[in-house]
Amino acid sequence: MPARLIRLFAIAAAVAVVGTNASVAAEQTLRACWTPTELAGKPGENVARKHTRTFDAPSDGWLLDPKVALPDIPLGAVRRVSLPPGKKLIALTFDLCEQPGEIAGYDGDIIDYLRRENVKATFFAGGKWMRSHEERTQQLMGDPLFEIGNHSEAHRNLRLLEGAKLKNEVVGPQRAYEAIRTRLSETQCAIDRPAAMQSVAPRITLFRFPYGACNPRALQEVRDQGLTAVQWDISTGDPAPEQSSAAIVRAMLRAKPGSIILNHANGRGYHTAAAIPIAIEKLRKMGFQFVTVSELLAAGQPEIAPECYDSRPGDTNRYDNIARRPKLPPQKQPGSFFQ
Repeated sequence: MPARLIRLFAIAAAVAVVGTNASVAAEQTLRACWTPTELAGKPGENVARKHTRTFDAPSDGWLLDPKVALPDIPLGAVRRVSLPPGKKLIALTFDLCEQPGEIAGYDGDIIDYLRRENVKATFFAGGKWMRSHEERTQQLMGDPLFEIGNHSEAHRNLRLLEGAKLKNEVVGPQRAYEAIRTRLSETQCAIDRPAAMQSVAPRITLFRFPYGACNPRALQEVRDQGLTAVQWDISTGDPAPEQSSAAIVRAMLRAKPGSIILNHANGRGYHTAAAIPIAIEKLRKMGFQFVTVSELLAAGQPEIAPECYDSRPGDTNRYDNIARRPKLPPQKQPGSFFQ
């Protein structure tokens, strides 16, 4: 074997060992900072609380590192990833949306199951959701199974914003994440295990548009903030109360190698907790492996659309009108209102 290849294999092995060591340290820190009871979901924690504006004010201050590298992919939104033959990887994603005037839920049953079954996932969290669920955010960021993406500050339709309002929706979650990560690093359990924080990303690098809606201006702002826009090619429709667990399972089973699956874990995936165990077991029997979105992007070539949509171009344009109208009572909200 040529000496150059030997060196490359040696470097790759060393990187793998470092990554494994960091993950082990992170897992140890997760267990040291929280007991199994503290990590587990609590009854009623998934229920949203209405008519409260405690966390409506955005994070103040500046980003710890305002200089960001632009993504090395074309402008647009990632729909899925084209993988080399033989690789059967898919990315489970869960949106953690929260709008002004409410505190959304935390679906502990979903996260507990993913941990118990060692299933990787990516959580796209709003800045407001992270602030109202700071300890849960720290638990997610400290778990080597998971990664956190940016789902805007307060789940506004970015197609309707420009200037400072648009930028604040994109930057707000970055500020929230960095502040919460800093406070985690200052806890005694993290101080006692400095290697663990190496596996906790210093900043968010992925972004998901609320409602699956964007325009060129919003796409450019996301890119300017060093973020890769990530949508999906499989939507389970789980925010609709009438979407049964069986229907969610059927949707997930449409996944192909390189798919990105959209679900919710903020109390608005009404039957998701019941569907996830069934779907994951079936997908594993089909030979699929679960990875984070970042790992999926690194494993192949992202398929990028120049616009954002749910299942076909233009199908999220209707949210422009919904976002302008007064909100309906919860039972009359459109099923996919909280994408």
